[in-house]
Amino acid sequence: QVQLVESGGGLVQAGGSLRLSCAASGRTFSTYAMGWFRQAPGKEREFVAAISWSGGSSYYADSVAGRFTISRDNAKNTLYLQMNSLKPEDTAVYYCGVRTRLFGTDTADFGSWGQGTQVTVSS
Repeated sequence: QVQLVESGGGLVQAGGSLRLSCAASGRTFSTYAMGWFRQAPGKEREFVAAISWSGGSSYYADSVAGRFTISRDNAKNTLYLQMNSLKPEDTAVYYCGVRTRLFGTDTADFGSWGQGTQVTVSS
């Protein structure tokens, strides 16, 4: 089973950038499609972005499309989320997860969650 550890969160002003990382243990990382989700206080965890096992395809929630970029380095067993033009509404704990179902963007379609990393965007 893959174990995931997120890092790279922090406090940033609106309009700024952050890059999140998700380090995976195990030799099977390159065989999994992956995703990023986020959870703001008092809200449900929501889909942000996902990427295929090869990195050849990706898709995004409408709220982040054009601002965020998901990528992966299979040689380093690491998933990334580059976040640009950050807004206060991007404030949340960000989680990476392994896709466990072939389709879908619900939390039930992913698993092996990491502990999360806090992103706070000030106005």
